[in-house]
Amino acid sequence: MEVWNTAGYLRLSREDGDKSESDSIANQRKLLEQYLEAHPELHLVAFYQDDGYTGTNFDRPAFRRMEADIAAGKINCVLVKDLSRFGRDYIEMGRYLERVFPAQNVRFIAINDHVDSVQGHYDMLLPMKNIFNTQYARDISDKVRSAIHTKQQRGEFVGAFPSYGYQKDLANHNHLVIDPPAAQVVRQIFELFEQGWGKIKIAKYLNAEGIPSPSEYKRILGERYHNGRKIEQTTYWTYATIHRILQNQIYAGHMEQGRNYRPTMHGKAVQLDRSSWTVVPDTHEAIIGADQWERVQALLHKRTRQLSFEQNQSPFAGFLRCGDCGRAMVKMKCGGGTYYCCGSYKRYGSTVCTRHSIPHNILEQIVLKDLNQIIASVQNLKALAEETEQTAAKGSFGDYERLEGGLERLYRLKKSAYEDYRDGLLRREDFLRYQADYERQEGELTAQLQQLEQSQGRHPRPHPWVQSLLQDGKLTSLDRVTVVETVQQILIFEDGNIEITYAFSNERGILSE
Repeated sequence: MEVWNTAGYLRLSREDGDKSESDSIANQRKLLEQYLEAHPELHLVAFYQDDGYTGTNFDRPAFRRMEADIAAGKINCVLVKDLSRFGRDYIEMGRYLERVFPAQNVRFIAINDHVDSVQGHYDMLLPMKNIFNTQYARDISDKVRSAIHTKQQRGEFVGAFPSYGYQKDLANHNHLVIDPPAAQVVRQIFELFEQGWGKIKIAKYLNAEGIPSPSEYKRILGERYHNGRKIEQTTYWTYATIHRILQNQIYAGHMEQGRNYRPTMHGKAVQLDRSSWTVVPDTHEAIIGADQWERVQALLHKRTRQLSFEQNQSPFAGFLRCGDCGRAMVKMKCGGGTYYCCGSYKRYGSTVCTRHSIPHNILEQIVLKDLNQIIASVQNLKALAEETEQTAAKGSFGDYERLEGGLERLYRLKKSAYEDYRDGLLRREDFLRYQADYERQEGELTAQLQQLEQSQGRHPRPHPWVQSLLQDGKLTSLDRVTVVETVQQILIFEDGNIEITYAFSNERGILSE
């Protein structure tokens, strides 16, 4: 008797419309255990459980772990309650069942759907079952989205975490009440800004006072909050945090939601224009009075100023980072000279990071010297120049292929959407919205393709640093173009060490001042 090393896969998601009673993790596990007991050839290696993860994609931690164990040869059989537990995306389901698992000699069993790959080819109804599971998830997704939007329009809070200064009402989680300690900090921020304090100065003051930032405050209270906008090491108040608080209408008592829109079930969320956000006035108690709110908004508009980036831009702009906290270095003027220091230190002081200071001319000499040392090891500078130009040409060809591939992908998506609409699987309004979005993307890609084709007809200009090499045998100066084309990142450490990662061949240099 052939023994199969089996993975029992369990999944539950209320977002997919799963029935908590019949589809519960406990009931799934019980059914799988009964099946394993009746089939001794199936040797259970482990259960893989994704509780609270949607079936509309396969980016789930337990599923990925199971995939890794299959690749490592630990598992050659996957056992699930039914097809919908495995997934609800019929395209990806078909890929796994028809291509991935057969190629890996993995047996697949869905108990309630009477599917067992070892007994022969899947029956003709299997793709239809997958389509129905996908459509069911899509229908639930549309209903959930519609319900959320209706709640937003009524002024009900629908997020997982309220804005700093508020907490959910224990009697009604769709209503916000003031969180007194945090609200006092919010009032202080508005008062200081109205008194003429800048946003960075306010952030530095709060850090010096030891007041936890909004994300840290939530963490201290035991909430599993994650801010995707911040650098991982940032646990302090920043300019951006103060700026968002001063602009958030929620502090004036108006519910502000619907900042993002997800056009498709699998698509990325798109940031909407501020005018398209859902704002409902007077939904909860305000932290900031109406008069003060208006005064602060007027001040925010008055303080906006235009900078001439072309005149002020450093050749290292965008490439310099603090080696310890990871934040970008900032350019400073002092005593007629230019130097760089850690952006965290400059904005928020020594409680956050140290100076990491380095003069511009010293950094320029170090990078220029290191580049020339690398170049000196090249025996044939002309060959290097030709290779650089060929690499640029290959890059253009790669861009052409990428754009062509994007257009082909959009064609398949448009065709698939039309077929779903024709077969009654997609509502007319959804089809028209998808079609308009695909046509917009198609127009953008076509315009880029035309521009690339026109540029290929012109004689490409040689790289400035390549011309300097051929003429003088070394680099004589370091301008913005040279840095962009040769350097990937420069890290400045407090102990004087400098780490340079080059754009060619992943070359890396560790230098000292």
